[in-house]
Amino acid sequence: MKSNTFIVILIFLIFFVISFLSNILGPIIPDIVSGFDLSIGLAGFLPFAFFVAYGVASIPSGILVEKYREKKVLLWAFMMAFGGALLFALVPTFTVALVSLFIIGIGMAMLQVVINPLLRVAGGEANFAFNSVMAQLFFGGASFLSPMLYSYLVLNVHAGTASNAVINTLNQIVPADLKWVSLYWVFAVVAFLMVVVVRFVKFPEVELKEDEKIDTENAFKDLLKNRYVFLFFIGIFCYVGTEQGIANWTSKFLQTYHNIDPATEGASVISYFWGLLTIGCILGLVLLKIFDSRRVLILFTVGAIVSVLVGLFGPVQAALYAFPLSGFCASVMWSIIVSLALNSVPYHHGTFSGILCSGIAGGAVVPLIIGGLAELVGLRLAMLFLMITLGYILSIGLWAKPLVTNATVKSWKELFS
Repeated sequence: MKSNTFIVILIFLIFFVISFLSNILGPIIPDIVSGFDLSIGLAGFLPFAFFVAYGVASIPSGILVEKYREKKVLLWAFMMAFGGALLFALVPTFTVALVSLFIIGIGMAMLQVVINPLLRVAGGEANFAFNSVMAQLFFGGASFLSPMLYSYLVLNVHAGTASNAVINTLNQIVPADLKWVSLYWVFAVVAFLMVVVVRFVKFPEVELKEDEKIDTENAFKDLLKNRYVFLFFIGIFCYVGTEQGIANWTSKFLQTYHNIDPATEGASVISYFWGLLTIGCILGLVLLKIFDSRRVLILFTVGAIVSVLVGLFGPVQAALYAFPLSGFCASVMWSIIVSLALNSVPYHHGTFSGILCSGIAGGAVVPLIIGGLAELVGLRLAMLFLMITLGYILSIGLWAKPLVTNATVKSWKELFS
């Protein structure tokens, strides 16, 4: 029991690290643009390099897990994250940044594939739902904290004031004109520590369920005949694209149109975006006990559309609240789309889940499209592309016909029983 509890805590820590490494791009994009003198279009290739790795690596990672087991894949994943972060920390150029982000992205994709089945076994099936929610809270907590760490480092590295040993060390190894590169030294240290921890931990034997296995032969053929597979893949693509489109371009938008400092107030907006997205997950769990998931999806998507439009066209004070609020509205989308997808296709759930996870590549494509459009029409109008992705998510609530709908309560007493 002690061993399993330790493994569950370790998995929560892995969720934290994944989010910590994955969701920092948004706040630092303005600094990357100015530090490397990039156009907005070129900056769009940064999230592309990271998230396209999910599309490339998700299904192969599932095959690796079945062949080499969880511990080896976890080690390889953190070693890739360490190597990618260290490479960029040592050679901070735009070209190296693209390579580094792709390597880190592959590592994060490998981790995502491993940890859910591992969490089910380590914590017990009876506790899996609770532990999954806890894992998402850790994930969201890291997304909330990482922009704050960015602000702290940028304000203190090479600040010229007496500081602690960590800042003094970073002063020696980080270029004065690229203070945000200090984040990648932190990432490298965190990833290396995770390699050490995983190396000495004994993991339980994970027997994959049928709905967790990936079949690259017959299952793919069967699934590709079902139009809902393609439709829900596009849904995941649009959701992650929307999430990353907002997270990656909001700080630059606020800097461009409202002269907001990306290292302080801009980072805070992104921090609250992820914080409210996490809080919204908790409210979403309650609402899904009361209402049909499709109605909840429609309600929250409309809220996201309104929030983004207010953020783009409202005054500065409205924008500072509206963009974080869009995170709150996006909070339920992932879980509802995935559950509707799995409840709409009665077979090959493991392979279908792999296909859905490949849709995370939307986080690569949508920010890139926004960056490209911004070169032509400006960032404000370019971010209206999010209306297309949100419009598709809204449509899911109208056309989805799950074979099994989510269970709802009949009274308030049932809700808390």
